[in-house]
Amino acid sequence: MQDHDTLAMLQGSLARYLDDHHAFDQRLAALKAADHAPPPFWQGLVRELDLLGAALPEAQGGLGLGLPAHLALMETLGGALAAQPYLSTMVIAAGLLQRHPGAQADALLARILAGQAVVAFAHTEPHSRHTRADVQLQMRREGSGFALDGRKAVVQAAPWASHFIVSARSSGQACDAEGISLLLVPRDAPGLRLRAYALRDGDRAAELDFDKVRVPAEAVLGAEGQALLQIEQALDEATLAICAEAVGVLRRLMRDTLDYVRQRKQFGVAIASFQVLQHRLADMHIALEQAAALTASVGEAVGEMTAAQRARAVSSAKVATAKACKAVGQGAVQLHGGMGMTEELGVGHYMRRATLIEGLFGTAAWHVRRVAQLRAETVAPVSAAPGRPEQARSRLAGQAAGPRVRQ
Repeated sequence: MQDHDTLAMLQGSLARYLDDHHAFDQRLAALKAADHAPPPFWQGLVRELDLLGAALPEAQGGLGLGLPAHLALMETLGGALAAQPYLSTMVIAAGLLQRHPGAQADALLARILAGQAVVAFAHTEPHSRHTRADVQLQMRREGSGFALDGRKAVVQAAPWASHFIVSARSSGQACDAEGISLLLVPRDAPGLRLRAYALRDGDRAAELDFDKVRVPAEAVLGAEGQALLQIEQALDEATLAICAEAVGVLRRLMRDTLDYVRQRKQFGVAIASFQVLQHRLADMHIALEQAAALTASVGEAVGEMTAAQRARAVSSAKVATAKACKAVGQGAVQLHGGMGMTEELGVGHYMRRATLIEGLFGTAAWHVRRVAQLRAETVAPVSAAPGRPEQARSRLAGQAAGPRVRQ
């Protein structure tokens, strides 16, 4: 209960700060700026609120609140369309750094908490399509260190980053579980080229080209060639964090839509009194609350789960969240009519973020297949059991098919 009260206070402080420093008109002005500096509110999270360490252990300068703190803060940030660079720097990068202590990692983590560094996770490649082991950026020994060659795609928050955590392959073929490492690479490393651009919701991302980028041996996080399990955990935590962000985005969409239908009149009455619109709003509300409840329950229990249990739970939350993003995002725009897509109205911006979240870290269909595969692996020994092979094969086939998801 004490942690819940602490998280509620942190959320309240953050919400008030964002209202003052990242209101909708201020966000529009920031989107038009051509610089590559972190958003203006970022330093305030450090200097005025001291929120960046909420999830980290006390031994590393944090409050020790763990993943639930990330989820609580991401929900509030989502309500202000301000999730980056918190997602890339604190949820993914800080999580990886704290699990791989060392002189370089500890120094960078201290700089992050002081607001002096922003870190982006460079893992996705142009061909990978959410396959987490599909890493082809090459890492080869050169002198006392390593040289990196290859490309990374859609690296979120990269234009603001001072450092990158990069996945690279030192052995094996594409999609092999073995042979993948994580390395710290500074933005100004010779041979690293960055092409920045804006995503459809206004967030920043970049393509990274590595041409014989040299890093020292101590840049490797953890054991060389054994990073896939850590990558899986980091991406699962990031997936759950964007589910929490989506809850904040969708709550804002619901609030704005309810305000609008109560004010908009046709035939002399508010359109909120029309039964068909009430049914639509009820469906939107149910989808949102299902996603919120599942995200919160997974967040509270994920620390006690095995890797397979965590993967199934997080993917289930992402499927529910993707469904809610579609139901609430599209419903909000349709109920607003044409004005819902204008740049001057917030609903279009929130809908675009909800649409982007649907596919971030895997689409609903990808996560359904992942759950089905994990279930099939769990019951696979049944197929070899004596006596009733037909029933065993039928059972496996049914589980592998999984629930139907509309594309």
